[in-house]
Amino acid sequence: MTLKKFKPYTKSSRSTILVDKSNLWKGKPEKSLIKYKKRAVGRNNSGRITTRHKMMGHKKKYRIIDFKRSKIDTYAEIKRFEYDPFRSANIMLIQYQDKTLSYILGVEGLKIGDKIISSEKTEIQKGNSMILRNIPAGTLVHNIELTPGKGGVLARSAGSSASLMGQDEDYTLVKLNSGETRKILSRCKATIGQVSNIDNKNKKIGKAGRNRWLGKRPTVRGVVMNPVDHPHGGGEGKTSGGRNPVTPWGQGTRGLKTRNNKKTNQFIISRKKKRK
Repeated sequence: MTLKKFKPYTKSSRSTILVDKSNLWKGKPEKSLIKYKKRAVGRNNSGRITTRHKMMGHKKKYRIIDFKRSKIDTYAEIKRFEYDPFRSANIMLIQYQDKTLSYILGVEGLKIGDKIISSEKTEIQKGNSMILRNIPAGTLVHNIELTPGKGGVLARSAGSSASLMGQDEDYTLVKLNSGETRKILSRCKATIGQVSNIDNKNKKIGKAGRNRWLGKRPTVRGVVMNPVDHPHGGGEGKTSGGRNPVTPWGQGTRGLKTRNNKKTNQFIISRKKKRK
């Protein structure tokens, strides 16, 4: 995909850079594969705000994505590429030989009319899905399962992928985009290739209104608040509160380890890169 720039007629269009969607499907999504999803917009069951800076945004329908690639040993043809308002990646509508339709994550480098398959062992081709044991080291994969048969949970956002490092008995060593290397059961599935919409990271929204469409409300900096509202607040001029960055409730935000899952520590070979 390519990026789209605008002539600087206004202050917002001067800095706006968007992803060109001219090659995506212009019509409505497949009716049998959508559902209406109630949005919590940051509130709990009592109506209290528990996640800040969220609002309704534009109306949207949820596309049902087959993260499990559940139809085995049956070839499917790519019918079209579509925009999905619930994710950064584009999605593909595929049709199996028995005329069943399904949505899956778009794969970079595929085009309309290509054939893909999900099997325990098949050829190493973009879009094909198989178990990790049968994928050679060095291959880029995405939509990786952590529990066999439960569906892919890793490397699903736009342009993301993971690299296979090798096999270790019943486990496969996988290096993720974050820099973390971990063991994953070799019976888990993954899809060959890189997720579509690589240029998504180069977008510049240009104006605040585009964020409101996406359901994001403005974020006020802590240093401009009063001490009663935020630990960074108060002081004369542009002072930063005289302490390391924290949340409004005092929890550290830089370098503080929040992971608390000792069960899976044994599967992590090396931690992700430290934030600078």
